[in-house]
Amino acid sequence: MDSLFDDDLAKDSSAEMATRESRRDRRADARPLAVRVRPRDLEEFVGQSHLLAEGSALRTAIEQGHPHSMVLYGPPGSGKTTLARLVAERSQAAFEELSAVAAGRAEVRAVIERAAHRRDTGGAQTVLFLDEIHRFNKAQQDALLPAVEEGLVTLIGATTENPAFEVNGALLSRVRVYALQALTSQELTTVLRRAAAGDEAGGGDAAEVAADAPGGGERPLPVDDGALEFLAARSEGDARTALNALELASATAAELAEERVTIARVEDALQRRAVLYDKKGDRHYDYISAWIKATRGSDPDASLYYLAVMLEGGEDPRFIVRRMIILASEDIGNADPGALSVATAAAQAVEHVGLPEARCALAQTAIYLSLAPKSDAAGRALSAAERHVREHGAAPVPGWLRSGPRPGQDRGGYDNPHSHPGHLSSQELAPEGVAGERFYEPDEAEAELAERLQRIRRARSPEPR
Repeated sequence: MDSLFDDDLAKDSSAEMATRESRRDRRADARPLAVRVRPRDLEEFVGQSHLLAEGSALRTAIEQGHPHSMVLYGPPGSGKTTLARLVAERSQAAFEELSAVAAGRAEVRAVIERAAHRRDTGGAQTVLFLDEIHRFNKAQQDALLPAVEEGLVTLIGATTENPAFEVNGALLSRVRVYALQALTSQELTTVLRRAAAGDEAGGGDAAEVAADAPGGGERPLPVDDGALEFLAARSEGDARTALNALELASATAAELAEERVTIARVEDALQRRAVLYDKKGDRHYDYISAWIKATRGSDPDASLYYLAVMLEGGEDPRFIVRRMIILASEDIGNADPGALSVATAAAQAVEHVGLPEARCALAQTAIYLSLAPKSDAAGRALSAAERHVREHGAAPVPGWLRSGPRPGQDRGGYDNPHSHPGHLSSQELAPEGVAGERFYEPDEAEAELAERLQRIRRARSPEPR
């Protein structure tokens, strides 16, 4: 059979096709590591377990391929774009992506027109992923309303700002808001290990990132465990930042013909110095001990330094703030009762805001606790009472203080202090054998309390004991 092309032309055509395919492959490989290793199904997705638990609304929508309009609200690198793509892929919907930074009403109208054409010609759904949705003004957001309300497009907005303040109420009422959380250091370590091992099913082999770099050779470079743990601890929950730094470190190591990717290399890529800190070893306890002693010693600068070391080392902020609460009562106590309120408020900030934003709350608390007057009188008083109980046992409660009618109430019953001037009664409140014992002795930082205590003791017991 005659050919339209001779053999040489066919060979040339095949060679050109192979070249074009090779170029396409290289262009695909040139995508950032964070894109190449992006998960393609829920089993590979790391983090946001509070949203993706079995039977949850979001997981069910993805698994069944029945998406609903939503706003994904969370910090950078927490998986907002990945979740949007998973929603679209499982629903077999067309995926349109816009950035509110660059797009306007014209681009939105074009997406809506294409969505209408798809629906009219084949019934295909359209998922519109609108990144940085908070950057759209009211008129731009209003342009989306009819399409969302009619179900013409399934809107997935992504924002790092609270949608309650940044998204129109009319649009917000038509979507469901999902609050994503920054990835923990353990979750980031999982992401990085998969990327370094090339296990992620995002279409690329992360372990070959160094080999793709100019002069990188063909052998992928191994990555030290310490380097991965450093990136996980210092990327502030942002998977994209961690993966970009890993990619740059691998490429640089390959350029310099290094044998492996070390902590020094990722430190350079992330532009943050590595802190020698072991959250499970001696340094973990040494630094919190140093922070406690510096704060107890009223040195705010030393207190802030040790706090900074712990935060830079990836310490769990909940561990730190628990020690702040303990110190507020143990070392400050009633010398400044507000210290405990400040510390517990910091704990709430850590739980509700998380890092990195809660850093300022921790710093504020460290300074307050450092400069507060100090007193350990509360702890000493309790210890004295405990020693008495251990040595003498628990004395029976006087009859007039018991919870109900029992033998002994005939001694006159309970004398309510509110019926006396100054709300003070002379009735004995300690058990027999304990009356007259003094456990609480205010120190000099509690001068006002000491004066008040003396007045109360004189009023309740005119005769000194």
